[in-house]
Amino acid sequence: MKKINIGLIGFGTVGTGVVKVLRDNSGVIKERLGAELILKRIADTDVSRDRGVKLDDGVLVKDALTVINDPEISVVIELVGGTGVAKGFILASLDAGKHVVTANKALLSTHGREIFNAAAEKKADVYFEASVGGGIPVIKALREGLAANKIESIYGIINGTANYILTKMTNDGGKFDDVLRRAQEKGYAEADPSFDVDGIDTAHKLAILINLAFGANVKLADIYTEGIRNINQLDIKYAKEFGYRIKLLAIAKSGDSGVEARVHPTMIPAGHPLALVDGVYNAVHLRGNAVGPVMLWGLGAGMMPTASAVVADVIDICRNILNKTSQRVPLPSFTDEDGRAIKIKDTDSLELPYYMRFSAIDKPGVLSKISGVLGGHNISILSVIQKDRKVGGAVPLVIVTHNALERELRAAVKEIETLDIILEKVVYVRIEENLGAAN
Repeated sequence: MKKINIGLIGFGTVGTGVVKVLRDNSGVIKERLGAELILKRIADTDVSRDRGVKLDDGVLVKDALTVINDPEISVVIELVGGTGVAKGFILASLDAGKHVVTANKALLSTHGREIFNAAAEKKADVYFEASVGGGIPVIKALREGLAANKIESIYGIINGTANYILTKMTNDGGKFDDVLRRAQEKGYAEADPSFDVDGIDTAHKLAILINLAFGANVKLADIYTEGIRNINQLDIKYAKEFGYRIKLLAIAKSGDSGVEARVHPTMIPAGHPLALVDGVYNAVHLRGNAVGPVMLWGLGAGMMPTASAVVADVIDICRNILNKTSQRVPLPSFTDEDGRAIKIKDTDSLELPYYMRFSAIDKPGVLSKISGVLGGHNISILSVIQKDRKVGGAVPLVIVTHNALERELRAAVKEIETLDIILEKVVYVRIEENLGAAN
């Protein structure tokens, strides 16, 4: 039976998982592939730490070039992360004639076209299933399973840390800071959680999905990004009363005037399947013009789910090697080398219903003043909640609007915040009522 040699750069949590999958599932992999995968070399700066997996002598080395320059290695797995040395390792591997598997969403969302172009020059494959959604096969779904479709919309819960925090706030109560601290203690959040809770990690992943879905070279700066730090228990409580749950959503929708590309906390109907995705789980809800709605759900991070996706990519590449082919599927899913030109819609042009929370002085005429400003900006009110009367003090006043233009909403908020009856900054959350409905 043919043997194919693999090299691994980066022996951290996911790298250890890759070793375990290759070892524990070697039999089924061999049967499915018709060849044996040999992990010939692993490079990591730390060669002394015990990862709980046994390696043969000489497999673990410090120098990544030992992997890259080994003429017997056909596939290099990059699991270093970041956009610095990892980019150099990938480009050097391609230059050396290797195929590459990576889980590096930050690198692909910022330098993906450069990497894909380098791979095209060398007629090499770059696979990256684990870059979005951990073990969920959303990349393969967009590149192959839905290739016959025009993709109309993408809604994704694709950051487990943010989803865990919002789930705990919804189900167990507690302030954002307290829930975040507990998530850090459990290892679900980093010491510096900014990438996760500020939506940056989600935006990296959405950029990749948009590039695959629409063949567009969308950059991180094109994506409106807002995190979950300003969501508190009042918003969770009122969302429930209105029949919603709050999720940090990655959203991309294609229309005649361009593509929406945004990441922000969103209220969605409590009965929608995405609203039921809790904890560290991820989900992506896609709609194609032929297939209709499709939802993929599963663990979006962690050692073994991510390793599952990495090894699946290795198997796909090795199938190409056995059939003496490469780039059977265009790496960015479209054949356009530099991406198609599409317009990213400005968030000012969004037209949605909004949840608005005001901290107002409890006295007569407050609602009429606020509704007057909203009406002056063509914003009509659907529902109002005002509870916990405290005459002369601050009380929350909550309004849900009918569809409104975001530019008008922002202008109204700016004006309302100047009123002497308003004691704190206005909180507003976008509402998505018909996720994945036909356009």
